[in-house]
Order: sequence, then structure tokens, then C-alpha cells
Amino acid sequence: MLINSFVLGSEAAAEHAALPLNVGDILMTVTAFLILLYLLKKYAFGPLMGVMKEREAHVADQIDSAEKSREETARLLEEQRALLKQSRQDALANIEESRKIGEKEREQIVTFARQEAEKITEKAKSEIEYQTNQAIQALREQTAQLSVAIASKVIGRELNVQDQQKMIDDLLREAGEGK
Repeated sequence: MLINSFVLGSEAAAEHAALPLNVGDILMTVTAFLILLYLLKKYAFGPLMGVMKEREAHVADQIDSAEKSREETARLLEEQRALLKQSRQDALANIEESRKIGEKEREQIVTFARQEAEKITEKAKSEIEYQTNQAIQALREQTAQLSVAIASKVIGRELNVQDQQKMIDDLLREAGEGK
């Protein structure tokens, strides 16, 4: 309307204003609007929409990447927890195994020490018995020789070797039976 008032003048504009609608103005406005819309779509909205789609794709990629990274981190954390748990179980198993081995070795050492002590005790008993038998034998021989010496003096004569041996054997037998 403003254009019409300049072009037609103020009188004509007043007449025009009284008319309900001017079809030419409407067509001109619609045509200008459509041309402007076409130009905006071709030169402004197209590149702008392309940039917006690129930005949307970039943000979506970053969101996907962040989600994958979060999932990978969660998976690695679970793996680390599982490995730590397994390591603890292995350590406990190793400690238990070492304890069992130590206990077995201790039992073996104690058993070996007891066996050695028994061997030493048996050897000592055998040695004591042997020494006791040797001492008894030596005592018997000395007793027999003293008896022969005393008997020789009492009888007043000397015995020959055969008689002396016979007398010793008889005395030993009597002493052995007297135990």
C-alpha cells in the first residue's frame, strides 16, 4: 500500500484504500515472496541445512564414540576386577599350598628325627647290652681265675692247664645257671 501511495499519489491512494483488495498488489507480493523463498532455499537454507546436518552427524558420532569409550572402559574395569579377584584367589591358593607343603615337610622332618632318635636309642641299647655282656664275661673270667687261684692255695697244689680250663667251664656254667 505504501508503494501505491507514492506511485499513484495521495488521492489515488485514498481511492485505493477504499477498495477492499488490490489483486495486483497481492500477486506482486506473493511473487516477490516466492522468489525470495526460492532464493533463500537455494542460497541460504540449502547450505545452512547442510552445515546443520554435518553438525548433527558430528555430534552423533561424538556421542557414539563417547558411548563406545564408556562401554570399553566399563568392560576393561570389569576385566581388571576379575583379574584382581583371580589374583587374590591365586595368592590365597598359593599361600594355602605353601602352608600344606610346609606342614608336610615339618611332619617329614619330625618323622625323620624320631626315626633317627629311635635308631640312636637302639644303637645305644645294643652298645650298652654288648658292653654289659663284655663286662659280665670279663667278670666271670676274673671270678673263675680268682676261684682257681683260691682253690689252688686251699688244695695246696697247682692245677695243670686242662684241669684249670675244666674247672673254669664248670664254674661259668654254675654262674650262668645262677643268674
